[in-house]
Amino acid sequence: MGRAVSQGQGRAGKTASYLATVWVIITLNFLLPRLMPGDPFIFLSGEEGEDLPQITEAQRAYYMDYFGFDAPLHVQYGRYLCRLAAGDLGQSVYYNAKVSALLADRLPWTLAMVLMAVFFSTLLGTLLGMIAAARRHQWADRALFIGLILVSEIPAFLIGLVLLFVFAAGLNLFPLSGGMTHFADDMSWGQRAADICRHAALPVATLTLARLGGIFLLARNSLITVMAREYLVTARAKGLSRARIFFRHALRNAMLPIVTRVFMGLGGLVGGAILVENVYNYPGLGKLMREAVAHQDYPLIQGIFLLVTLAVLTANFTADLAMQRLDPRIGRAGMAVQP
Repeated sequence: MGRAVSQGQGRAGKTASYLATVWVIITLNFLLPRLMPGDPFIFLSGEEGEDLPQITEAQRAYYMDYFGFDAPLHVQYGRYLCRLAAGDLGQSVYYNAKVSALLADRLPWTLAMVLMAVFFSTLLGTLLGMIAAARRHQWADRALFIGLILVSEIPAFLIGLVLLFVFAAGLNLFPLSGGMTHFADDMSWGQRAADICRHAALPVATLTLARLGGIFLLARNSLITVMAREYLVTARAKGLSRARIFFRHALRNAMLPIVTRVFMGLGGLVGGAILVENVYNYPGLGKLMREAVAHQDYPLIQGIFLLVTLAVLTANFTADLAMQRLDPRIGRAGMAVQP
């Protein structure tokens, strides 16, 4: 009974913590775009590519009233919260379309790219970490350590530029930009899928390389630490095979920090995806965010920031659940600290 009460209190406290974080983020998300210098309506009166478009005071007053930006700040904040409670992210100033519709159109591109990068970087980083841990102080360990440390220090956008120049512009193996070939309506379903994969290959490779070094180091160091534990010495004394000790006992315990790193690093990966999408002109949230910031489209900026933030919080929450699943002692420890 007491254990169930403590468990319920722990979950309630964690839920309250997440809700408070969401409220702070929503408030900052409302205030920050309005602190940006410039006028969000100045781009509505100019033609595409025009350097200094002009807008009259009457036009500006009309747009301020139409979008509700002429109201006091606290009134705008109250309206913003009410719209969010109703699931309405607002109307884009520049695109004159629902923000939710714009996000729904771009989100699948970014989501697919990020998930593939997480999958490949985690898989390759863990495998290479296992090889390095098993060959510790040998040439394979040293080569992987030095090579991946060097790669991990290079910014994602710079890796993207190198891959773009070499494999797209130089060798012509991949498309230079975009998410799919334009004016290719006669493609079959399979050809279209292959075309999308070819366009996504370099952006995914860029994010994978940018993230690979961190996962490799974590997997290598975790495995080396776990392999020195006493229970593994006992397992060796019992005559268990090396493969069984490594994969069944050592790797399972070493996965805990790797899982944590995977979920906790999603925020940084989304930030890297924004830069990479602009390198490859990839039609995801990153490109949409650049356009929203360039045109000072407050509702669209708020919608993108809110979506990314909620995705990171969801990833953190999922990490908590995954860690308790991998190591039940974490859940019991959480209950023990409850009064």
